[in-house]
Amino acid sequence: MDAIIPYKEILQMYWEKATSFVNAQCDGLEPWQLVGLTFSSTLVSVWLHGFLFQSESLTSRTKKQFFKLLRKMPFIGAIIQKKIDEALNDVTSSLSFLKDEKDYIKALPEQGMSQPEVLEKMKEYSSKGDVRWQDGKVSGTVYSGEEKLTRLLVKVYEEFAWSNPLHPDIFPGLRKMEAEVVRIACTLFSGGPNSCGAMTSGGTESILMACKAYRDLAYERGIKQPEMLVPVSAHAAFDKAAHYFGLKLIHIPLTKAMEVDVQAMRRAISKNTAMLVCSAPQFPHGIMDPIEEVAELAVKYKIPFHVDACLGGFLIAFMDKAGFPLKHPFDFRVKGVTSISADTHKYGYAPKGSSVVLYSDKKYRSYQFFIAPDWQGGIYASPSVAGSRPGGIIAACWATLMHIGESGYVEATKRIIKTARFLESELRKIDSIFILGKPEVSVLSIGSDTFDIYRLSNLLAAKGWNLNVLQFPSSIHLCITQLHTKSGVAEQFLKDVKDSIEEIMKDLDAKTTGMGAIYGMAQSVPDRSLVAEISQAYLDGLYSTDVPCSEKHMNGSPSHH
Repeated sequence: MDAIIPYKEILQMYWEKATSFVNAQCDGLEPWQLVGLTFSSTLVSVWLHGFLFQSESLTSRTKKQFFKLLRKMPFIGAIIQKKIDEALNDVTSSLSFLKDEKDYIKALPEQGMSQPEVLEKMKEYSSKGDVRWQDGKVSGTVYSGEEKLTRLLVKVYEEFAWSNPLHPDIFPGLRKMEAEVVRIACTLFSGGPNSCGAMTSGGTESILMACKAYRDLAYERGIKQPEMLVPVSAHAAFDKAAHYFGLKLIHIPLTKAMEVDVQAMRRAISKNTAMLVCSAPQFPHGIMDPIEEVAELAVKYKIPFHVDACLGGFLIAFMDKAGFPLKHPFDFRVKGVTSISADTHKYGYAPKGSSVVLYSDKKYRSYQFFIAPDWQGGIYASPSVAGSRPGGIIAACWATLMHIGESGYVEATKRIIKTARFLESELRKIDSIFILGKPEVSVLSIGSDTFDIYRLSNLLAAKGWNLNVLQFPSSIHLCITQLHTKSGVAEQFLKDVKDSIEEIMKDLDAKTTGMGAIYGMAQSVPDRSLVAEISQAYLDGLYSTDVPCSEKHMNGSPSHH
C-alpha cells in the first residue's frame, strides 16, 4: 500500500488544480446559467457521439457530403449533370437485351390464349438473344445444361408444381426432401451431429440469413452497433446484408496473393465485431482465403465465423476424391467455422433458385428464424426471408442430388478442375497478360499491364464469348463449368484470346469502347454515388417496356453472372 501513496498525492494535486480551475471559470455565474451550460453541453456531447459513431465511417460521409455540395454549385453542377446524362445514354444504348424489341404486352389479353399459342409465344421469347450458352462461351451462368438432367427436372417440377413448404402438413414429402437436402449438405461439409441449416433461394439469401443470425446474436450479447469484418473480395451480398440489417461493414484488404490479409483483420477486431468472413473461393479471382488462420482469430476472440462457399462449395467438397486435394481444409473440420453458405444451383447442378446455409450448431440457426407470436392470423414462423416458397425447386434440387450421386459429382469435378488447370497453364504462357493470384478451383481472372484488359473483353465478346468484367483491379474472368469441358471449347477459348491479343498489339493506343469503356470510366470516378446513379439505369432497363428510340449500341457485354 505504501508504494501507491505518492501516486495518490500526485492525483490529488492534479484534482485540486482542476477543481480550482473549474470553480474560477464558474465564479460569478448564476445557478440557472450553470444548469443551462450543463444541459447544452450534454446535448452537444450526445450529438457529437451520434455524428462520429455511425455504421458508415466519418470519412465516407464527409466525402458524400462534399460531392453532394459540389453537384449543387451552379456551373460545376451543370457540367457534372451533362456527363451523367451522357453516361446514362451510353449505358442504356449498350443494353443488348433491349435492342430490337419492337413491342411489349402491357395488358392482359381480352381472351386467354390457347396452350399451343402460349407455347409458341414462349418459344419466341426463349430464342431471343445472341449468346448461346449451349456452346460453352459463357462464364458461369449455366453450370450443367445436360439434356438428360433437364428432362428429369421437368418431370419432378411437374409433380411438385403446386407444393409449398409453408404447409408441411399438406406436403409432408416435400418437408422430408428439404430436410434431406440440408442434411446431405451438412455431411458433405463435415458437420457434426448438431450441425443444421436451411434451404434458401440462392447465395444472396444464404449470406443474408447468416448475417441476420449473427446480428441478432450480437444484440443478445449487448453489442449495440454490430460490425462484420469482410474481405474486399467477398461477395456484394455482404454489403446488401449490411444495408438491409443496419450492420457496419468493415472491408479488409487483400495481400498480393489476393487472399484476405489476416493481420489486417486481426487489427480490425473490436468489442463490436459480430462476425468474421472468408470465401472458399471468392468470386472475382477464384482464390481460397486462409480459412484456418482466420478461424484461429474466431476461436481466440469468440466471434462467429462464416465461410462463403456459394460459388465453389459443391466443387471443393469433391476435389479430394477427384484427385485435386486443396492445400488447406475449409469446412466444419476447422475449429472456429460456425457457418457455411453453398449454392446447390451452381456446381450442385440443381435449377436456379436453390442454396443452403449451414451452421455448426443449432444455437446459431435459431437466430436466423423469424417468429411473430401475436399475429391475428395465428403464430407466424418462417426459417428464411420468404414465407411461401416454390416446392418444385426444392424437389428438383433433391432429385438432382439423388440422380447425380457422389460418383457423378466427383467425375464432374475432375473434368472441371482438369480443364481449369489446363487453361491456367496455357494462359500463363501468353505474353502481355497474367493470372491474378494462384486460383485453386474453377475461376481464372485475367489482367494485363500492357493494354486495357477491357479491350480483350470487347474483342472476345465480338467472337461470341460472354465473360465477367471486374474492377479494382481491372480484369476479366472465366468461371469454368461443365460446358467448358466439352471437346474443343477450351482450345477455342485459348485461340480466341491469342487472336484478340494479337489484334490489340497492332494498336495499343486504340480507344476502348462499349461496356469496357464504361467500366474504365466508373473506376476513375471518385464520387461513387454517381456510379450508383448510373447503375440504376441498368436496373431500370430490366423492367423497361418502352421501345428503344435509337438503334445505337456499343460493342461489349454488359452482363454479370
